Amino acid sequence: MTPSEFQFLGIPHIVAMILTVAIPVVLAVLVRKVNAPKVTRAVCYFLGATLLTNDAVHWVYRIATVGFHVFLQKHLPLHICGLAVFATSFALFRRNQVLYETAYFWGLVGTLNAILTPGGLEVDFPKYRFFQYFIAHSGIVIGVLFATFGLKMRPTFRSLFRSFLILNLYMIVVAGINLLLTSNYMFICEPPPDTSSPFFFAPWPWYILILDGVALIFFFVTYSPFLIGDWRKQRRRRREASHALPVIPNNDL
Repeated sequence: MTPSEFQFLGIPHIVAMILTVAIPVVLAVLVRKVNAPKVTRAVCYFLGATLLTNDAVHWVYRIATVGFHVFLQKHLPLHICGLAVFATSFALFRRNQVLYETAYFWGLVGTLNAILTPGGLEVDFPKYRFFQYFIAHSGIVIGVLFATFGLKMRPTFRSLFRSFLILNLYMIVVAGINLLLTSNYMFICEPPPDTSSPFFFAPWPWYILILDGVALIFFFVTYSPFLIGDWRKQRRRRREASHALPVIPNNDL
């Protein structure tokens, strides 16, 4: 097994990216057309349970292959994508708005890049890690998009800043865990090895501030479809109101 075994934009990678978009679209159309609460609930529980089961199996796999000590240092679900799995799953289970908003911003911003450029994936189809990786990362996007279009949930402008604040508070907690475990979760202590990301060009700790700023920018980008949609609705309402016929009082009565 070598780092070059995964084929970037190979057929399995392209299929995985297509399914990441196609599955939530199909499921959203299904639940809205059927319009049955039982079907919607079943889809929510299936997506959430798939994410959690995939994570649990991966923990067992990692403990069996690298040992418990290395598992604690490198494979706890403390990176953004790891926490987004839980936020997405329980947002689907409970229809919780705060969890949905957190999953929306953290999941889309933190996960899309991992799907498009899977730098942390060492193997290709059909090995276990290939399936585990894309079930975890694509599953977050699928869950968030299904909640958005199938359940008609949506983030708010206020939630953008709330999710960003929670992210920074969580980073402080993870920094403490890193000190206890001598780990590098969220890459707070040092950049990931052999990274090609342009956002790690500055020395520690300045690259953390750069990443924080980039995250906020991408939060705005992911919220922009709703911002544009709200602006267009308000513009249409104002136009309709301006074209409405005035009511002329009848002075003959």
